[in-house]
Formats: sequence, structure tokens, C-alpha cells
Amino acid sequence: MKYTLFLVSALCALTLGAPIERRATPSSVSCGGRSYSASQINGAISNGVNDRASSSSYPHRYNNYEGFDFSDRCSSTSFQEFPLKSSPYTGGSPGPDRVIYGTNSGAFCGAIYHASSSDNSFVRCSY
Repeated sequence: MKYTLFLVSALCALTLGAPIERRATPSSVSCGGRSYSASQINGAISNGVNDRASSSSYPHRYNNYEGFDFSDRCSSTSFQEFPLKSSPYTGGSPGPDRVIYGTNSGAFCGAIYHASSSDNSFVRCSY
């Protein structure tokens, strides 16, 4: 009996202490009039996590200078950015859109885009 109680208590402690991701990748995002499906978003994250654009500067750390709150989508506090395009990005021009994912988790945190080519700031995509 004591062993069973200990085992149940230990499992509860492990479960309660484990970090969880907030929500799944949205079914689509819209970035300045350009739309991407969950499949395209997850593909971009996978390419970033697996460094499939190694000849470019992506993926790289996203510093979040704009101060976006991604906590509704992920529990990460360290982020990576990777180009979000209609076909997989493997190098060349990254375009204006980015997917943001957790550095350690690889979980979707957000999507952002450059609204203007005249500055380097980002705007949050809608989803």
C-alpha cells in the first residue's frame, strides 16, 4: 500500500512539474494579406529545427525587440525565427514573413512579418 501511494505521488509530481506547450499550431495565419496553412507553418518550423537552410543565416535567434507576447501559444522564453513562405525555404531571399518557435521545444510560438521594406520592425500576423 505504501509503495503504491509513493508511486502515485511521484507520478503526480512529475506530471505537475512538466512544462506544457500552450496551444497547437493554428490552422492558418495571415501575414499582410498572405495566408499560410498549418502544414506550411509546421514545415517551416521543421526546416528551421533541422537547419535545412544551412547556407543562409536562418534559423537564427529572434530577440523580440517588438515585445510580442507569445505566452498564449507557447511556454518558451527563447525563440528562433525562420522564413515562412508558400514553398519550403532553403536559401536565398527570405521574404517578409517569419515563423517563431521555441528554441528548445520547436513548438509554434507565433508568426510575424515585415510590413514595410523601409524598416526592419515586425508586425504580428493574425491567426
